[in-house]
Amino acid sequence: MSTEVKVPVLGESITEATLGQWLKKPGEAVAIDEPIASLETDKVAVEVPSPVAGIMGAYAVEEGATVNVGAVIGSIEAGTTAAAPARAAASVAPAVTTTAAPAAEVENSDLPLSPAVRRLVLELGIDPSKIRGTGKDGRLTKEDVLAAAKGAPAPSADTTVSAAPTTQATGARLEERVKMTRLRQTIAKRLKSAQDTAALLTTFNDVDMSAVIKARATYKDLFEKKHGVRLGFMGFFTKAVALAARDVPSVNAKIEGDEIVYHNYLDVSVAVSAPNGLVVPVVRNADAMSFAQIEKAIGDFGAKAKAGTLTMEDMSGGTFTISNGGVFGSLMSTPIINPPQSAVLGLHRIEDRAVVCDGQVVVRPMMYLALSYDHRLIDGREAVTFLKIVKEAIEDPTRLLIDL
Repeated sequence: MSTEVKVPVLGESITEATLGQWLKKPGEAVAIDEPIASLETDKVAVEVPSPVAGIMGAYAVEEGATVNVGAVIGSIEAGTTAAAPARAAASVAPAVTTTAAPAAEVENSDLPLSPAVRRLVLELGIDPSKIRGTGKDGRLTKEDVLAAAKGAPAPSADTTVSAAPTTQATGARLEERVKMTRLRQTIAKRLKSAQDTAALLTTFNDVDMSAVIKARATYKDLFEKKHGVRLGFMGFFTKAVALAARDVPSVNAKIEGDEIVYHNYLDVSVAVSAPNGLVVPVVRNADAMSFAQIEKAIGDFGAKAKAGTLTMEDMSGGTFTISNGGVFGSLMSTPIINPPQSAVLGLHRIEDRAVVCDGQVVVRPMMYLALSYDHRLIDGREAVTFLKIVKEAIEDPTRLLIDL
């Protein structure tokens, strides 16, 4: 007896997805509700749980195929052990002989694994906790897993640039062709659409971060003790944006047909980094939230993005975006708006610079701010005014408390 595995409902207006990868191989035991496949929609990756316990059956579609909601993608056979049935899609696993590790070791691992690495670890039967990651923040890469499977040491994260790879020493010129994920394709289309549709313009300012840095240093321990979350910069900037949007409502509006839609609430899309690209979960009613509520919401989204568990609900909506390129070391940029929004605030790295204060040259921790906006809706005067209010609120946080 077999049970069909179908594409689940993915959210309002989402009718199709791409089968990103199979997480179980035919013949492997599957528990009820255990993820067996990963689907990529326009916004997030969604795991398909097994409807019953049993044995993974044959695949009905290949990885990379587009599937509709309700379509059959595979089956679960009854029983606890079985020979692997013929696969509809050819395996991409390297021909490496290893001692298979239980899939549970991977499922229960606390290590953050990207979908590609997760699948490779399962196919090669390797315990990821025993591999040293050389990627960002110690994350495992495919090269780490393949090196471990071959019994070779993983590439050192401390290797200097002067240490040329073997392929370069032999004069080989290698290329790798990888199909774009649906998420990356959608990001590309939306960003290009923003450039083609909106009249994009960016205005800049710089802000002295001394007051915010001092406030954080003074209250960070008490804040974390009381609220259980760290006091970061995003709380201050979100509050400053809410303050500025009251005086310049067009920045928090959108164009819909031949009408302008003004929002009497502020839903902030916060750009965070995920394994498959940049995503923008939404902090709703941010204008009515406390510093602690804002910081906790952003922290939760960051953790979910890293784990790949953001939902469609997390990503939908948003009236304004804050993007912090400073965490990656960016000095200045011109961010692109997130349609149908009309503006995005770009934050950048903080560095000590010489500035003139009261006729004296002093050193201050400065940050460049960038506001990109749709000039069809927002005039230059409004954009400059908005950014000036944000600057003043950050340089004198008291304004956030007395609504100035």
